Amino acid sequence: MLFPSNTILGVFVISEFCVGVLGNSLLLMLYIFNFWVKARFNRQIDPIFMHLMIVNMLTIIFAMIPYITSSFGVPSFLHDAGCKAFVYVYRVSRAMSISSTSILSTFQAITITPSNSKWAWLKPKLSKWTFCTFLFSWFINMVIYVHLIENVIAKTNYTGVNYGYSHVYCESSPVEYPNPGFFLGVIITRDLVLLVIMMWTSLSMVTLLYRHHKRAQHLRNPRLSSQKSPEHKATHTILLLVNCFVFFYLLNNLITLYDRFYTRGRTENLGAIITIVASFYPTLCPFLLMNSNKVYFFPSYIQRAIGD
Repeated sequence: MLFPSNTILGVFVISEFCVGVLGNSLLLMLYIFNFWVKARFNRQIDPIFMHLMIVNMLTIIFAMIPYITSSFGVPSFLHDAGCKAFVYVYRVSRAMSISSTSILSTFQAITITPSNSKWAWLKPKLSKWTFCTFLFSWFINMVIYVHLIENVIAKTNYTGVNYGYSHVYCESSPVEYPNPGFFLGVIITRDLVLLVIMMWTSLSMVTLLYRHHKRAQHLRNPRLSSQKSPEHKATHTILLLVNCFVFFYLLNNLITLYDRFYTRGRTENLGAIITIVASFYPTLCPFLLMNSNKVYFFPSYIQRAIGD
């Protein structure tokens, strides 16, 4: 089994699972409650945050449940059909995590762009285009990983080395892929494009915030120059989310490459560590958002208590 002697790692997996699911579900319920009370969203960006919370929960649940059950010594409860479902949903939801973060960054960059900018014409169309972009992202990612439904099976040998996809209960072999080089190329291209978009929009937002800060200094009014609009607060939050995502994305890929090409899947605990690192961003995400939106989510007296 995965954790015959490493209880600490098992407890860490369970703790991260509980914190991540509770945090995302709480934030999602707060968004739903605000919408139910006011019969509308306060901000155009709120549906994107709600979508991100749903994707985060799917990623955490389908990534960590097999490792949690394995940490308790439970034998494989996933047969071939279960493996196909768990791995497919996890891969698609994780792909939607990078897609959602990229869309979020792009949305905010366009939102705060000046009215005389060449991108200002996109503002009135943001809501409609964002919805279409989400549908397109779901469709593309579901198509990209559709081969997993055919190739992933329940693991029968827990001690052997697998050179394809390997999960605590499931595995696949690269020789079964119709064209593994093409599949890998599609994944790398998709991730690079989305990362470049995130970096470009983040740089644009930083530039706009810097210009705003310089203009505020010319007001020579400490109270006015220190005030931040809701758009600027949201921008700071999104920049923090993007930096957090990129850091854990790169860290996860480095550990994965080490596991695939150096240990070649022989270190079983490394698979759990990869899952833990991959779940860091969806676990931290709701708390970063709640910390930056205290006034929006909570009544003033609760907000003051949090501040104290």
